[in-house]
Amino acid sequence: MARSVWKGPFVELQLLKKAEEAQDKGARAPIKTWSRRSTILPQFVGLTFNVYNGQKFIPVSVNEDMVGHKLGEFSPTRNFPGHAGDKKGKR
Repeated sequence: MARSVWKGPFVELQLLKKAEEAQDKGARAPIKTWSRRSTILPQFVGLTFNVYNGQKFIPVSVNEDMVGHKLGEFSPTRNFPGHAGDKKGKR
């Protein structure tokens, strides 16, 4: 179920603060975060986030098309290796 419109998008306050500091300084260093549930805001465009997927940090470069989505959508938590039957037939 979607979040109520009157509440606004959820963003971890610490993450928002780090992003604003990075925009002001023009820093190119990625921002490390565990907050996969935070919504991507227009202020995040052009920044790089290292989003934790439960095992390692995945670099996510934010562009305009990502606004409104969650950070976790761009760092997959599962790796599908493929079906064993498909590998036998291909040579």
